[in-house]
Amino acid sequence: MALKSYRPAPLSDKERQHRRRLLSMTFLTCLVLVMIGSTIHVVMLGKLRLSDMRKLATYDLAEEPTRVRAAGEDIVLQQNHEAGRAPSSGYTVVEAQRLLNREQWEGLDSMVPIPAGTFVMGTDLERADPQDKPQHKVTLPAFYLDKYLVTNAQYARFVAATKRRPPINWKDGRIPQGELMNPVTMVTWDDAAAYAAWMGKRLPHEAELERAGRGSDGRRWPWGDKMDPSRLNTYYNVGSSSNVTAYPQGKSIYGVYDLSGNVAEWTADDLLPYEGSKASEDLFGADKARPGGPGSAGKYYKVLRGGSWKGDPFSTSLYHRDYAFANHATDFYGFRCASDVERPVRVQQ
Repeated sequence: MALKSYRPAPLSDKERQHRRRLLSMTFLTCLVLVMIGSTIHVVMLGKLRLSDMRKLATYDLAEEPTRVRAAGEDIVLQQNHEAGRAPSSGYTVVEAQRLLNREQWEGLDSMVPIPAGTFVMGTDLERADPQDKPQHKVTLPAFYLDKYLVTNAQYARFVAATKRRPPINWKDGRIPQGELMNPVTMVTWDDAAAYAAWMGKRLPHEAELERAGRGSDGRRWPWGDKMDPSRLNTYYNVGSSSNVTAYPQGKSIYGVYDLSGNVAEWTADDLLPYEGSKASEDLFGADKARPGGPGSAGKYYKVLRGGSWKGDPFSTSLYHRDYAFANHATDFYGFRCASDVERPVRVQQ
């Protein structure tokens, strides 16, 4: 007996519509589940990223009492320190001199000749800060610039010789462990100027720092026009200041280290507008409501250059002008010295 082939009965229009609805609902359900899963995945990635950023950019609040904070909310802390007397402990002149060997001292105290010439200063980039504009040409005579930022070890000699107050982050007047070759921080503009004078030098003008970094071709960073985070200490890639010799790949064409990154550098200059500036007048000068403080804080902000280990990488552009009152101090402000002669004579005090 031959078997008959089975053929399903044709579907009615009503059944077809029912099946289409089921298929559409199944598809929509799968799509919603995929979207929910993707959203959860993105949220988790974002949460992990934010956690990573917090770890890089801040610290556990339980550690807050041990953290050094000045400038801004902690100006009072710094002013109280400035008003106090130097601690009885600290370094003697002999102890300070023995912090490093002769070769290290000679290296840190070396200066680099910067030839006379005309260079491009400032920028016309649309997204640059208003105080950085406009681009213009400046001609400078030859001068000498410290090869490195002034280190804790060098500043210790100054403190020992002059009995000046040590930085607030030196516990009992002594440099933190392992930071002899790090740039000195927590120093005001007056501290930096006093050290420079004691060394027979001066603070550099902002044009001199920009000239030493940009050379004659107007580069944006000491090595060129492309940001390269491997060449400098910035944006928490280290998490603190670093040894001043740590980034030879970031030195300028003249051999000057850390003109971008590590710590922002005090300059001799007040923050004044460039000729042709379109920036608001409110940006320059000191509002009476702001705590400028006595002495050299004066009417205007002081210019800082180079960006820092904390700042946005693009704030390390050689044309960028940061600024603060002269009595401010933070853990990302430091300095170097300049001179009009090759071998300045250190003042013995």
